[in-house]
Amino acid sequence: MLFEDHLAAKIRPIGHSEECRAMHSRREELDRAYSLCEAITRHHSKSFFMATRFLPSAKRRAIRAFYAFCRTTDDIVDEPLTTQYSLGEWRRMAKRPASAQHDPVLLAWCDARETYAVPHRFAEELIDGCEMDLHIQRYQTFDQLRHYCYHVASTVGLISMHIIGSQDGLPFDEATTQHAIELGVALQLTNILRDVGEDLARGRIYLPLEELAAFDYHEADLIARTNDDRFKQLMRFQIERTEGLYRDHIHGLAQLKADGRMAVGSAILLYRGILGRIVENDFDVFSQRARLSTFEKLARLPTIYRQVQRLSLLNPQVVR
Repeated sequence: MLFEDHLAAKIRPIGHSEECRAMHSRREELDRAYSLCEAITRHHSKSFFMATRFLPSAKRRAIRAFYAFCRTTDDIVDEPLTTQYSLGEWRRMAKRPASAQHDPVLLAWCDARETYAVPHRFAEELIDGCEMDLHIQRYQTFDQLRHYCYHVASTVGLISMHIIGSQDGLPFDEATTQHAIELGVALQLTNILRDVGEDLARGRIYLPLEELAAFDYHEADLIARTNDDRFKQLMRFQIERTEGLYRDHIHGLAQLKADGRMAVGSAILLYRGILGRIVENDFDVFSQRARLSTFEKLARLPTIYRQVQRLSLLNPQVVR
């Protein structure tokens, strides 16, 4: 053996060992990043954390990484003093591949995005929606509000669909995609109705001003936190519309892969329960936050499971 060949034979294992150590180190870094995303999800959304328990482990950690990405994006807008990035910086960083990420949330999210081939445009649209909160504090019409809801919530459903997958393994059809969009609008409207008081504290009013006027209720009344018959009628109208979106589009879950239906179904239906709690609280969304306790969520799960199972029967092509 020539000296050069002998030397190459000696060096090759060393290089291979270093490569293995680098790969192992990267895997550990990725695992830590996913663990952080899990902690963020657990801390900020008990309902979502509970719902994602029903997913297989790989999809569960991908969805929680996506939640952490959404949460961080939202915090950059709403709690800028708690974050180290501007929204523009975050947007630019989010476009990079996982291999170029150093922020743990972006590392986990971009790894999940690449693993499940999630189109990047949905995350871009989500960031666009969050950016609206920096410039828009009032919505005149429901169509304008719906446009906002698509960007900050429907995109979440569209991304989640890519992670969970379809029952037949094919791309989702237009009808199923529309169900996801409308359910996203319903979820965001629920969030808006619950957080009227909190949003006022931030100087924001999401309820369409045109619809306030239709009930002879005005911006000044909302700022004064007036909970009278006019406001109750306005809220009933908002809740009925939101309930209609849930009712008309929940059956779209039947098109999801079976291992993801219960997770998505429980996330949606537990959140839907907030609407009923608002009514039980006599529409007081100013001084108390409508929520379900952990016990109430757990108590509802068997009923939700039966509902999700029945949804599958709506589509004879779905194999349970």
